Amino acid sequence: MMPKKTLRNISEIRRFFHTNKDPIYFVSATNFNLLGLDEWVKNFKFICYMDCFDGKHPNVLCPSEIPHDEFQSIEDINNYLLQHKEVVDYVKARGGKPKFVFLMFDETTERLVKELGGEVWFPKAKLRQSMDNKIETVRVGNKAGVPSVPNTLAEVKSYDELKKICAEHDLGDDLVLQSAFGDSGHTTFFINSEEDWRKHEHEIVDEGEIKIMKRIDCRGSAIEACATSEGTIVGPLMTELVGFKELTPYRGGWCGNEIFSTAFAPKARQKARELTFQFGEQLRKEGYRGYFELDFLIDKKTGDIWLGELNPRITGASSMTNHAAFAHADAPLFLFHLLEFSKKPFKLDVEELNARWADPDMIDSWSQMVIKHTEDNVDIITHAPPTGIYKMHEDGTIAFDRFDYHRRAVEGEDEAFFLRISAPGDYRYEGADLGILVTRGRSMTKNFQLTDKSRAWIDGIKKAYSARPLPSAAATESPAFKIM
Repeated sequence: MMPKKTLRNISEIRRFFHTNKDPIYFVSATNFNLLGLDEWVKNFKFICYMDCFDGKHPNVLCPSEIPHDEFQSIEDINNYLLQHKEVVDYVKARGGKPKFVFLMFDETTERLVKELGGEVWFPKAKLRQSMDNKIETVRVGNKAGVPSVPNTLAEVKSYDELKKICAEHDLGDDLVLQSAFGDSGHTTFFINSEEDWRKHEHEIVDEGEIKIMKRIDCRGSAIEACATSEGTIVGPLMTELVGFKELTPYRGGWCGNEIFSTAFAPKARQKARELTFQFGEQLRKEGYRGYFELDFLIDKKTGDIWLGELNPRITGASSMTNHAAFAHADAPLFLFHLLEFSKKPFKLDVEELNARWADPDMIDSWSQMVIKHTEDNVDIITHAPPTGIYKMHEDGTIAFDRFDYHRRAVEGEDEAFFLRISAPGDYRYEGADLGILVTRGRSMTKNFQLTDKSRAWIDGIKKAYSARPLPSAAATESPAFKIM
């Protein structure tokens, strides 16, 4: 048997994926997280629950709706899709040895993939679940020399007990508490008084160990990386849009990102990259490999960088990372994740690659805003703006210009790419994802406030939706999980 040829440079890696034979499927609610990856990898297809493209995307399969239990998580959506007859028939008809990647999955997903004769190209669900624990993140970070905001980990039964714990650890009275699992904005609690405690007590008591942090005045940032056998490959540091009332009803909730070459001071950018590399190397020791994302909190006064949380997977920021200029010059970061799981031998000078990706010339300026319904009501959407390219007129109004599923089709800062999530017939409730708007340039000012132009874009997209009131007898509870 001939030994497998070792890939030794970016050109050979790109060619390897352009000639890929086995089908690779991204199964999720939408294809947002890995948008565009099908143009880098031959035989890469998206299997989605929501048809964001009205059937016009050549590599997206959205099976017809069939009866199912109410979804409680994105894992439920994926498991529903993997058992859908149209999906099963599609995968079997395309043949080969299918590979599957997900935003989220569990042990049931792994079993269903095995029944389809496929492989999950991610670490085991059990390991991912362990790494996803925000309490465990602190411990992994400590081992890696990546410090978290001053904190302690403890079970809390009462406000008096919380005060006592904080006094023992010199954390003060202005606190941020985080549960082990959950989406930002849903399981992050800001507590500065007994009144604050009472609001969230039912979500904290008897829920096990919780992370109790000193509250700092900081900027949020995100950085993605990939732990490979050759070392940890690190992407650029991105700003985070957090808690803007025009975009999200959740205080502290993530609602977008910016990527640009001068995001934060050079010293902070370099330090964040170094810490991410250290964390990735520790993840390798823990048995984890592949794609991950870290949130860093950068203190406004001191410039200190603290570890916020780990997402051991692709994330809502992945579309930004994998479309940056360096990704088009070399290869998207997620390609190295696929390479790691392909078992194809490769040799890379990771230090040289990381140095090149740190060059400001390798990063162009983009922004994405995740637009949610922010009003406290429930209705049914009757009209929704389609996915495609929109133009902003001189008076600040916006209009649909043309269909496209390429975000790089945006030609200037008066155009934007909108990926529709909520469609006609969907419920529109507080926190519902309406869609994602991608623009060239920044969406925030130097002081990290939304620009007037960003507000005009948001307002224009929201006004493009129409809805009818929901009969009171048909009231519904909104889902408590994110889909991206």
